Order: sequence, then structure tokens, then C-alpha cells
Amino acid sequence: MTHVAPAKSLYLDLLKRSLINLVYLDKEPGYPVGGDPALARQNRLNGLDWPPFGVSMVGWERLSNLQALVEQVMAENIPGDLMETGVWRGGASILMRGILAANGDPSRSVWLADSFEGLPPPKPELYVADAGDTHFQHAALRVGVDEVRSNFERFSLMDERVHFWKGFFSDNLHLCPVERLSLLRLDADMYESTIVALRVLWDRLSPKGFVIVDDYGYAESCRQAIADFEVERGFKAELVKIDWTGVYFRKPAA
Repeated sequence: MTHVAPAKSLYLDLLKRSLINLVYLDKEPGYPVGGDPALARQNRLNGLDWPPFGVSMVGWERLSNLQALVEQVMAENIPGDLMETGVWRGGASILMRGILAANGDPSRSVWLADSFEGLPPPKPELYVADAGDTHFQHAALRVGVDEVRSNFERFSLMDERVHFWKGFFSDNLHLCPVERLSLLRLDADMYESTIVALRVLWDRLSPKGFVIVDDYGYAESCRQAIADFEVERGFKAELVKIDWTGVYFRKPAA
């Protein structure tokens, strides 16, 4: 007898595949990169390319880890909403809303904080680790809030429990009305954006809540931000590796 996975598992599996456009990878322009279909698929699974049509560049492993942590938050009844700082086209946040819907969560919201205008120019006089950073020059990273909202609508996941907070983090993240978080996903590429988000949101994160750092392996500036924040707050994060770049840790219980 053929085993059929539960509908919830099938839905979330398909949602993840769709978010990174693994479903129609072979229809993308320029496919396969380097003439090797297996390499193109592996790059997409590992989050090593920028999908022209997908809404996330996170890759399969980090999306699956995000699913596991959101489901753990619900299983352990850790209070608070879910938040992503730095959202690009919104894929990871769409997945979070989809997980809540698939599991019948009655109350948690998903918050998306982003400038929706790309990354800020570096301020090396304030944040030395960002000296020479060029992310602000990449037009592909400038995705407007209307496009992200439209992407939620494509997956029928745009509702009153999806909240957008627009602005550079140093300017107004402290004004965001989110009160309590159970999971915080940092995907901001830079020292400034990473440490500012942590400084602003740490006290709103519930004990035993999760912090995901998407760019930890990719960017030395993000690693430095985590190290400096540990010193500021007097704790040592027990980092768990997700893939070549992503890590996560839990806020201490006390």
C-alpha cells in the first residue's frame, strides 16, 4: 500500500518548493547555469542563487529549519508573534504565515520589517564593520512593499495578521508596535541592521524564543554583530548551524 503524506505536510512541502521556484526551475531563463541541471538544482536547494521568479533566495534547508522552529514555538506555547527583519520578496515570511494557517494557529501575527527600498549605505563612522559594504548598490534588493503584499496575495496568505513596518531600522524600528515575539528572523546582511534589530527587539522576545541569523556564515559583519551583542547583554549564544550560512539560537530562559 502506497503511503500518502498528510495534507498539511504536502501543502507546506509544495509551498516551500513554490517559494524558491523549485517546481519550475527548468523554465527559468538561462537554465541550467553552466549546462548542469543537477548543479542548478543543488544551488537552488542550498540558497546559492537569486531566483528570477521565486520569492525567496533562502533555499530549502533554511526554509525547512524555519518551519521546524515555528512548529516548535507552537508546540511549546512560547508566547509572541513571528518577525522577519529584511524580507526581500517576502518568501520566508509567507512561509511563516502559511505554517500558522496550516496548523490552525488562532492568534499569532507575522511582522515584516524592511525599508522596502534596499539596504542603507554604510556608516563606517558609527559601524566600522560595515566599511566598504556595497549591498545598497544592488537594485535587485530594492523590493517595494506593494510587491511583497502582492506576493502574499498570490499564495492566498494576505490577511489582517500580516503586518508591514517600513523604514530603515536605525530610523524607526523602535517605534514598531509589536509587543511580544516568539521568533525573530534576521536577514539584514549588514552589521548595523543586525545589531540594531537585536538591540530594539531582544527585550520583546520571549524567554526560550528563537533568533535566526540568515547571513551569519556569509557576512563577517553579521558575525561581529552577534559577538558584540553577546558582550553587551552578557550571555553566550549557543549557535546551531543550519547550512553554509544560516544559524539559530534560543534566548536564555532566565
